[in-house]
Amino acid sequence: MSALLSLRDVWVEYGDRIVLEKVDLDVTAGSFVSVVGPSGAGKSTFLRVILGQEQATRGTITLDGAPLPPECGPDRGVVFQKYSVFPHLTVLANVVFGLECTAAPLLAHLFGAKRKAAEAEAAEMLAAVGLADSMHLYPAQMSGGMQQRLAIAQALIKRPRILLLDEPFGALDPGIRADMHALITKLWRQYDLTVIMVTHDIREAFTLGTRVLALDKRRHDPHAPHRFGATAVYDLPLVKPAPAEEPAAEDEA
Repeated sequence: MSALLSLRDVWVEYGDRIVLEKVDLDVTAGSFVSVVGPSGAGKSTFLRVILGQEQATRGTITLDGAPLPPECGPDRGVVFQKYSVFPHLTVLANVVFGLECTAAPLLAHLFGAKRKAAEAEAAEMLAAVGLADSMHLYPAQMSGGMQQRLAIAQALIKRPRILLLDEPFGALDPGIRADMHALITKLWRQYDLTVIMVTHDIREAFTLGTRVLALDKRRHDPHAPHRFGATAVYDLPLVKPAPAEEPAAEDEA
């Protein structure tokens, strides 16, 4: 199977400090890649390079064989640990805003039938993340778990091919975190997503991922620790059971 996303000899350097070095990686469509590693191993930098927020110092990154656009685009969505929601907008308006920016980039506002269509699409996405009854609330009226559901809806409304998750559940209580695990697994399958998730939680990495990638430094120099960057030191494919099929509805008598 050909790769959706490919990184070849990717380095990220800040002056004389090397963060990532010699990263070679293929990600197939539909996979769920969990990225783990110690603090400072460049996990978030790795995500930002794929997102387009940062540029690799050298090396190549391709999406479907073409050079990855050097800026954030609708083909890649992202959810951070800190809720990236607009506090002055309702839940529905938060999600509609992403559609407005795409359809009307100058005004970032839709009118008439186009706005109604955008609101209907946003409402459908909010229902998919479990917020159908919260569309007219403001973020301050919502729990942390609900705000993270909203952030996921914002990321998915443009139908990205790749969803990037940067410690998305780290601030949530264990019970809410388990609910979010179930939600992201459902959305990954429902929307045929390719997911790349950074996490410090090893159990979470193995529970959700079809592949666990460990970033760390292969070489350490105590006299110049900044001169060596992190790369993929372990790459473990996991076998996941197929999702259970929904039981067929019985005909009414």
